[in-house]
Amino acid sequence: MAEYILTLLIGVAGGAAVGLQAPIAGAMGQRIGGTASSFVVHLSGLVFSAAWLIYQKGENIREAVNLPWYMLAAGIFGLILYQSINITLPRLGATMMIALIIVGQLMVGVLVDHFGLLGVSIKAIDLSRIAGVVALLIGAYLVAR
Repeated sequence: MAEYILTLLIGVAGGAAVGLQAPIAGAMGQRIGGTASSFVVHLSGLVFSAAWLIYQKGENIREAVNLPWYMLAAGIFGLILYQSINITLPRLGATMMIALIIVGQLMVGVLVDHFGLLGVSIKAIDLSRIAGVVALLIGAYLVAR
C-alpha cells in the first residue's frame, strides 16, 4: 500500500512539473519564439538527463541503438507540446492551457489502454472510464471558464 501511495505521489509530482514547466516555456516562447523555447527546454533537459544518467551509471543506454524508429522520434511530441503552449497560453491563459493538455493526455491514455497500443496492456473502455473522461471534461470546463 505504501508503495502504491508513493507511486501516486510521484505521478502528482510529474503533473506538477508539467504545470510549472508549461507556463515557464510559454513565457519563454513569448520572448524568443516557440521553436527556440522548445530548443532551450530540450537542451536543458538533455543536460539534466545526462547528469542523472551518469548518476544512474548509464542504465541501459547502449540499447538505444536497438530502439524502433518511432521511439527515437518521440521528441517531436515535445516540439508539438511547446508550439501548442505558445499558441494557447497568451490567448487562453495558464489554467485553460493546462486543462487542455490534461484533457488531451487523458483521452490519448484511454485510447492507448483500450487498444493496447505501444505495448501497453489492454484496459478496455467501460462505463466507469467514460464517466471519468466526462467528469474530467466538466471539471476542465468549470476550472477554466
